[in-house]
Amino acid sequence: MRDSTDTRRAVTRATALLLAALTAAGCSLPPSYYAQAIGGQLSLLSAARPVQDWVDDPATPEPLRQRLALATRIRAFASETLALPRNRSYTRYADIRRSSAVWNVFAAPPYSLELHTWCYPVAGCAAYRGYFAREDAQRLADQLARQGEDATVAPVPAYSTLGWLPDPLLSTFIHWPEAELARLVFHELAHQVVYVGGDTRFNESFATCVEQAGLARWVGARQDPELQRQYELLRLRRADVQALVAQTRARLEAVYASGQPPARMAEAKEAAFADLQQRYRALRDSRWGGDTRYDALFLAPWNNARIAAMAAYQDDVPAFDALLARNGGDLPRFYAAVRALADLPRAQRERQLRELAGAGGA
Repeated sequence: MRDSTDTRRAVTRATALLLAALTAAGCSLPPSYYAQAIGGQLSLLSAARPVQDWVDDPATPEPLRQRLALATRIRAFASETLALPRNRSYTRYADIRRSSAVWNVFAAPPYSLELHTWCYPVAGCAAYRGYFAREDAQRLADQLARQGEDATVAPVPAYSTLGWLPDPLLSTFIHWPEAELARLVFHELAHQVVYVGGDTRFNESFATCVEQAGLARWVGARQDPELQRQYELLRLRRADVQALVAQTRARLEAVYASGQPPARMAEAKEAAFADLQQRYRALRDSRWGGDTRYDALFLAPWNNARIAAMAAYQDDVPAFDALLARNGGDLPRFYAAVRALADLPRAQRERQLRELAGAGGA
């Protein structure tokens, strides 16, 4: 009875928030967009049940029961050790019977790595537009492509409602390897600590910094050799991926700043992306020993939107790492310092981030 009452309250709160936001926004996006957003969010809330209910249910498969128990320990660690919010987020689980929670559309001009932004009620502006059905996301991407934009659709296993609603654990990621599961929970909870409307790079880079610091501490506390091996492999793979993307991005930025005719830039752009895939195959087949886990990412068609979206999650991470080190690794002090940065005008905030990255926390 308590769970059904809590669910009804959450659904009622979600409906009220979204409808109020829609009114305040003056329908800056089509009503159909808000309708799918409201319906999709409510479907997640309605499908979610407390983790303990799933654990106690005899019909719950044993592998899922074990993963939920692990997720519960990760969730407790997030609040007790990482000073992340202690609330109902990730204390419930939903089997949503699809591969992604949402699908985000990213777009950029044909000769620029500047992402298009959309503005939303409550969350402010962001460099993506999310849909609960892949077909809807693809429809927008196709429309943007017809208008001459580079557009891409990215599957998203989880997202944050910034603490407004109790975000659940989802079937889209619950069976991920332990290190991946932990980092995702830490990342999404970090968005509840600090979030700046209209600054996707700041938000995602901060959350990435928190996920990495949190994961290192989780692995250290667990003292599990297999988890340590998994963690080290994840770090190496991610560093290699980031290096590949950064090299291609720098090459494209030089092309787009060159002032060449569009036809020449188009050729150079195509060559840069072809070289990215070639370098990935060489890395995969040599250093990675044939590990194909990143094939879906690298062998799909590339464009400016894809590479710029990936950069948004990494660009300011060195600055946040430096700020964390400057605060002695103390996460509450670090969060306070990040909030102070978030309160600055954007130009001043970006200048301080550049200084932090350059100083390396010195």
